[in-house]
Amino acid sequence: MTIELRWQQELEVPTAGFFATFADRVAVPDGVRDAVREAVKLLVPRIDWEGYQPHVPHGILGLRAVLRLRPLLDESSFRRGLATQLHMAAHEGRRPPQTLAQVLAAKGSGSWRNLEDYIRSRRPGLAYAEAQGFELPEAADFLRLRQLTDTDMANVGHKAVLTCDLADLHERLERPKATGRRLFGLAAWLAATPEDTFWARRAAKRLVDGEVSVPWLPATLDGKGLAPQVRDLCDLGLVALLDRFTARVAAGQGAGDLLAALVLAASEKQLDARRDLEGKTAWAFVYLASLARTHPADPRIWCQAAALVNLFPTDEPDGRIRAAKRGTADVGSLLEAVLDAEPAPAMGCAAALIEQGQGDEVLKVLAEASTQNDPAFNHAQQLLAVAAAADLLPHLPPPAQGAMLVSLAKSLANSQGSGDLGRLADRNLQGVSSR
Repeated sequence: MTIELRWQQELEVPTAGFFATFADRVAVPDGVRDAVREAVKLLVPRIDWEGYQPHVPHGILGLRAVLRLRPLLDESSFRRGLATQLHMAAHEGRRPPQTLAQVLAAKGSGSWRNLEDYIRSRRPGLAYAEAQGFELPEAADFLRLRQLTDTDMANVGHKAVLTCDLADLHERLERPKATGRRLFGLAAWLAATPEDTFWARRAAKRLVDGEVSVPWLPATLDGKGLAPQVRDLCDLGLVALLDRFTARVAAGQGAGDLLAALVLAASEKQLDARRDLEGKTAWAFVYLASLARTHPADPRIWCQAAALVNLFPTDEPDGRIRAAKRGTADVGSLLEAVLDAEPAPAMGCAAALIEQGQGDEVLKVLAEASTQNDPAFNHAQQLLAVAAAADLLPHLPPPAQGAMLVSLAKSLANSQGSGDLGRLADRNLQGVSSR
């Protein structure tokens, strides 16, 4: 039996030999790329997406996060992260056999007119089938699909994020036809599920000038200048927040300053998150990263982002966790604090390293830590959050960069779970790169 067939069988019905088979699959030339391609092609139609609604399982979505973090990781950590993420994807709930047979057989004509009609009429099954008729989805197709979901914040913005990330995953896998159709179909399926435009409609009522747009300009405000906007995002109710935020947008504030204020506020919310809400709160960074990558000019989208950040609770400052200094502040101490589930020391180490101009090293440590925490424990939220930070950092001024990294150090330390799966993967992957 070929290694390709063995790997497909493990994806179909995972066994105790999953990681050993993965190790053999990635040991050949282009093995990593092909292993992920095969996983996407096989798993997308089999996962019971309907059964998770209104939520979305993150197994496939997390694959993009691991590939995005690859430049920050050594090869063994990258393979560990990819192996455990694929393991989680392969264990997502499956569709019933009869439904699966219908999905595998469905194929439309590849017409944009039909696809848009199925999305607007909320017929996800037909949208998926129609997407399978596209010969080779291009970046422009994913962008057009995203534009149909830009003002749809169902399940806190998963539609726009998924479309953005699956488009990037398609590119990182070098745009294979069959895999691309699966990814495009999944994005189309989700786009056609029930919508929620509540925040966009509330923003539109306040944006009476239909010509208002958000220019993509670098940040100009320092921490002091951003502070009032952060307080609005954290402390005001939704109505008052939208009044203030839309006024700033209408006055011409650029995307750089808006993004910086949103990240600073999201970082404060992250510091206030309880242990059981760390992953959910970190989703704000994932959504904001999608804005940093797509540069939307529609002010309603930025207002949605403000409402999303505002949604999470803010604690009183005197009840918030504080950074604690350790004897040494180096990357080893930071990793130890995160893996030992010590949020205050992790924050202290991260802050000290950032002050020393080592913010890039902090991000690398967080990436490493995210691969040592089994994704099933937190539904890959750590991987998604750190990949989002990597996307956001180039667009942020120093105050927002530092606040985000410190808050994520706290979040990862406060949401550590088992690393048993990763250690099992490591044992099977030893020596793979030298084969």
